[in-house]
Amino acid sequence: MITPAFDLSQDPDYLTLNIRVPYTRTSAFDLFIDGTDFKFFAKPYFLRLSLPGRILEDGREKAKFDIDKGLFTLRVPKETPGEHFEGLQMLTSLLAPKGSRSAKPLVEDLSTGFSQGAENYEEDDEEDFDWQVEQEVYMESSEGELGAQQKYGFGNQRSGVFARLQDELSDVIDVKNPEGTTAAERRQARLEAEASAFSPDHYLADLFEDDEVKRLLKFRPWWTKLSPSPELEGEAAVSFTDDEKEQLRKFNNRSYLLDKASRHHTWLGLADILLPYSYEMRSTEGEHNVESPWTIRKLSGTLCWLETYSSLQEVLVSFGRRVLCYPLHRHFALVSSALSDTAKIFQSGKACVLKCLLDIHKVFRENDPAYILNDLYLTDYCIWIQRVKSKKVTAFAGLLQKASLQKKDLELELEELEEAAAMVVDEERDGEQGASQSAAISRGDSSGASSDSTSSSSLSDESEESEAEGQSCTEFNQGGGGGGETSKDSPLQPQPTSAAFPIPQEPTSTLFSVERKVDTLPSASEGTKQLIQELGERLVEELEISHDSSHRAGRNSAPLSSGEANTEATSERSSSGTFLKLSPRINPLLIVQTQDDPDDSDFIS
Repeated sequence: MITPAFDLSQDPDYLTLNIRVPYTRTSAFDLFIDGTDFKFFAKPYFLRLSLPGRILEDGREKAKFDIDKGLFTLRVPKETPGEHFEGLQMLTSLLAPKGSRSAKPLVEDLSTGFSQGAENYEEDDEEDFDWQVEQEVYMESSEGELGAQQKYGFGNQRSGVFARLQDELSDVIDVKNPEGTTAAERRQARLEAEASAFSPDHYLADLFEDDEVKRLLKFRPWWTKLSPSPELEGEAAVSFTDDEKEQLRKFNNRSYLLDKASRHHTWLGLADILLPYSYEMRSTEGEHNVESPWTIRKLSGTLCWLETYSSLQEVLVSFGRRVLCYPLHRHFALVSSALSDTAKIFQSGKACVLKCLLDIHKVFRENDPAYILNDLYLTDYCIWIQRVKSKKVTAFAGLLQKASLQKKDLELELEELEEAAAMVVDEERDGEQGASQSAAISRGDSSGASSDSTSSSSLSDESEESEAEGQSCTEFNQGGGGGGETSKDSPLQPQPTSAAFPIPQEPTSTLFSVERKVDTLPSASEGTKQLIQELGERLVEELEISHDSSHRAGRNSAPLSSGEANTEATSERSSSGTFLKLSPRINPLLIVQTQDDPDDSDFIS
């Protein structure tokens, strides 16, 4: 028989059942209504429900069948008008047969689930199977060894699972040897792994460059947009997709034998699973990606380390530490937002919790080998939450809303790290401001002193060149004034007139007058006056007189007597004038005014 797709709805007086039975005969419907029992048969479909309230068959019931859609709709009156049937969306719990709600665990014979098609598939795949697999002789475990095995999974009811899945172990959980480590050892290993994985640089980068985090904090997940339920006060109206309803029908209904401590651990484990789910939904803005299975699994100590918590504060601390150690966005604000989102999920009712669990179940189901976590936790949670009373879900939401988590609780020295980083940032900011102010002051000083520095450098260069020329001039005068013989030690030779820069010589009286005028400048300082006077004296002493090239050529050809040399020099000055040979490095702007016919006494010989 095939269990058809179905859903239920209600109003104050009637219960409505929608059953999809395509490709069936319209005349072959059988109905059975008796209190909380409802049975429907239309070959090849069979549906049996255990309703949360009583219905009756009194002639007011109505049924219709849409052939095109293959939809059978039945409207049945309630035995007590105005009664609210709770949990009509929990399809798995409705499929339970009458009398099956007991504490006795159910046992399934998986060998009976194979069909002829599966057997044929095994025969076709026989060639690809490696028959040289290593085998071990089976040895039956004693009761003591069975009791020593570590428990994990939903309600700590599973053991020995990873002993058969060694190849997938490292891809699913971080525990190296889950079968041989106690809960205390797993916790210690988890804390050490988190401490080594924490990166201060990554944390500070997300703290100070938080544009992306601010954008994520503005995102609104789907559970924040739910409207209040008209049927259940304080809960939200949640609707399931066809795929989610199909998955609910596929779950095998079962009962769980949980004592008080196990129920406590189960609730805390549920919170530890939904907290990473809330973070993942916000970090991806509601669109799952290839990293979603890893993110949910990695941020949950229950799924990644098979952790068993004893208090809600332990759950929050573990989740906060893992958020700051592993994912892409490591910001404490995301931890706080995930906490508020999870509280909103529980506050919206168990239907909202179930929808989130179904979403996680789908994410793990489509990822290999994360599907193992469905067998260990998610499937059982999806079935268990359907039987939980709504008031317990609301009460747990109140605990989450009152819970608080601070940075110091994570024991990662976040506050000290942030204070040190803030001091560094302040120092860098102060240094940049000081540098900008110094640059502004230096620009002002340089603009005011640029003319003085330029003049000083020019005058300094001129004085050095003038001193060198003065020495050469002295040697030349000593060699040419005694008997007309040129000194052997003088390296200077007469230069052609075209090579010399012809500048009329400044009279000595004019130069001294310039020096005397310096004293009358009101704006000149004493140091400036002294510098100008010294430069004027050097310029007067070190001027070099260069004669005409024709006169120098004649003088080189035949030595002259002293009288002839003086006469020749006088006639030469009167006929052709006197030229000053200036150093190429002397600033031409410092040339003083000249006279047309200076007297002989004004020249320096």
